[in-house]
Order: sequence, then structure tokens, then C-alpha cells
Amino acid sequence: MLLVSEIIDNKDQFVAGLEKRGIENALLLLDEVIALDNKRKATQTEQDEALAEANQLAKSIGSLMKEGKKQEADQAKQKSSELKIKTKDLGQVLESTKIELENKLYQIPNIPNEDVPTGKSEEDNEVIFAVDSLPELTENALAHWDLIKKYDIIDFDLGVKITGAGFPVYKGKGARLQRSLVNFFLDEAEKAGYYEIQPPIVVNEASGYGTGQLPDKEGQMYHLTDTDMYLIPTAEVPLTNLYRDVILDEKELPIKNVGFTPCFRREAGSWGAHVRGLNRLHQFDKVEIVQIQHPDKSFETLDQMVKHVESLLKKLELPYRILKLCAGDLGFTSCITYDFEVYSAGQKRWLEVSSVSNFKTYQANRLKLRYKDENNKKHLLHTLNGSALALPRIMAAILENGQTENGIQIPAVLRPYTQFDTID
Repeated sequence: MLLVSEIIDNKDQFVAGLEKRGIENALLLLDEVIALDNKRKATQTEQDEALAEANQLAKSIGSLMKEGKKQEADQAKQKSSELKIKTKDLGQVLESTKIELENKLYQIPNIPNEDVPTGKSEEDNEVIFAVDSLPELTENALAHWDLIKKYDIIDFDLGVKITGAGFPVYKGKGARLQRSLVNFFLDEAEKAGYYEIQPPIVVNEASGYGTGQLPDKEGQMYHLTDTDMYLIPTAEVPLTNLYRDVILDEKELPIKNVGFTPCFRREAGSWGAHVRGLNRLHQFDKVEIVQIQHPDKSFETLDQMVKHVESLLKKLELPYRILKLCAGDLGFTSCITYDFEVYSAGQKRWLEVSSVSNFKTYQANRLKLRYKDENNKKHLLHTLNGSALALPRIMAAILENGQTENGIQIPAVLRPYTQFDTID
């Protein structure tokens, strides 16, 4: 959530940032925010003044009675009573204004960082790195949805039987490979200084608002209506919300956490080859890294997180590229995002496997996540997160790129985990 004080101080910059995202009514939105904030301040001042006058009158009543000035005392009582009613009414106006202001701010996305490319869609994203060559398979090479049937390692039909489309069942070496990837990603994160946490996979509404999934992505999450809770779309939500309403000491920074969870998303299920097999699922596994950092160091941290994800893909020997997302393709809460894609040789296309983002103070303002400096002054922190990594498309790329006439070769770095070299 944007800070009103920063909107007021940098209005032109914020309008330009929102217009860069493609928001046409940016000026109107910000003017409405400023107007509501002015109303809040004016109402608060009027309420404070009325309350102060009522308190002063209350103190004077006793003195007036002692002096025998009963009529003046009765008038003071009447005035004090009227002021108390006014104060209560102003309190209701103040509370409704605060709610209206907060709801308005929830509708406004984060401002893109200065170096975020201008653009409207994924076609305008900037490729900042790509491997020199792509793997070439034989003419009879298969896509992963055919490979998993051939080797009987994942069963989509059983998933449909048990639950529905988009909920695969991993079997045998497929299940073992999935578990090996999870353990590899967690071990690499631990080596990089991340602290492992196993969080809940169901969160309350406040957590959804804290990291910005609500109200922006409400239709993409599974909502448990009887309890008003949500299945998590990513471990970012519970890992970051661990620090909601927390004030950290500057010496505690940075906070580096990693978590493995299943993730649940409703947007999967449209038709087309781009969503076949493991390309898009309702339930999938992911290892997520989250950092909470000092504002002066968050972009240095972002670079470190990008390098960490890159190191995983190098060790898996997967062809990859890194994209800097344009303003029109940025997530609602992000100020800058780097996407990682791996090349899927069986499908002859790039598959997104990670997003690494810096949110600056946007999430921290919603979370009321702050730190105290050496002078005991409180400041908002910066939050960052990244997929390290999402498993389905990594699995798809390993299966397709590793296929040979004698089976599917497992990347060398995973063999100590899988305890087998080949799926055959």
C-alpha cells in the first residue's frame, strides 16, 4: 500500500508511475486519496478540539458550583453534553473516512522502479540474459505429458478421479524426483543463509491483505467460505505475514527465510497446449525465499536473490533466460520483478519457473512492519521474495531436455537425492 505522505510529496512522480503501468485515471485516483486524507485530518482536528473544549468545561463545572453560579454550571453541563455527542459523531465520520481511504489505497498498485521498462504486456519484457544455445532433440522427441505416460511417473487421470483437473498424482520415480527437487532447493537455500520455516498453508483474510493478494487476486485463490480463510497461492503469504505488526531492531536485519509448501491457484484450467500437463496446475509445490531488509540495502539484496535462483538453474543444467518485466506486466504489489524461464525442448518454448521481486515499502505499509534505528526512530522496511523454485515446469524441463533413447537422464546434482541416474 502506498504511503499517503509520499503521494502528497511526489504526486507528479506517482502519477507518471501509475500511467507507466497503463492506469488511465491515475491523477483522479491520487486526488481522491489526497482529498480523503485531508478530510481525515480535518475531522481529527475538529474532534480533538471538541474533546478538549468538553474536558475544559467539565473541569469548570465544579468550580462554578462552588462559587454558587448554578445557572452557568448548568449551561456548561449542557454545552459539555452537546460536545460529547459531537465528538462521538465526529469519531464515526473519522472511522468511516479512514476505512474509505484504506480501501481506496488498496485499489492502487505499487509504483514501478525507475529502471522498469515501459510496456503493456509480456511481449514488452526485457531479456537481460539468455543462454547461448538451446538443446536440440531428435525428431521423435516427446513433450512431458507423453513422457510421463510412457514411464508411468505422473497420473493426471487419477488426479481427476480424486479431485479434478489440475491436481496430478506423482508416482514412483516421479514422486522421488519431486521430493529430490524440494530437498535440493531447501539445502541450497540453507547454504545461502536462509532459515527454514514450515508455515501453515491456510491463511486468514488479514494475511491476504498484508501481502496484497487481497483484494487484487481474490478470484484466483481458493476461499474456505465457512471459516473465511484461504488456501495459499504461494508461501510468500505466510512467510511474510510472520512479521505483520512487528517492530524489528535494525541489528536483526536482514531476515532471510525459506519455506516449502504446496500452492493452490484457481486460474489454471483454460484450454490450449500452453496449459497442458505440468504447465499450469491448480495445486503445485514450490520453495519460496523471502527477505526483509533495510531500505538502503534492498536492491543489493534483490541482485543476490536473482543470483541465487540463477545458480539453481545452472546446477540443474537447464537452459534459461532472465527477463526484467515491463511496467504493464508487473504484479500488483511489485516495484520491480525479474522472471526466470527455462527452455522446454519437447515443447520448443520457454516456461516461467521463478519471479524475484522487490516490493519496497508497499507490503510493509500494509503489514505495519517496521524497524527501530539507533535513535529508536521507527521506519518501514522493504520486503522481497522469489520462487526458488516452482517445481512443475522445472520437472517438465528436466523430463523433456533429459530424454534419450535409453530413458530420461537425471541432472547430476540431483542424483545423490534421487538415488537413480535414469528414469526408464
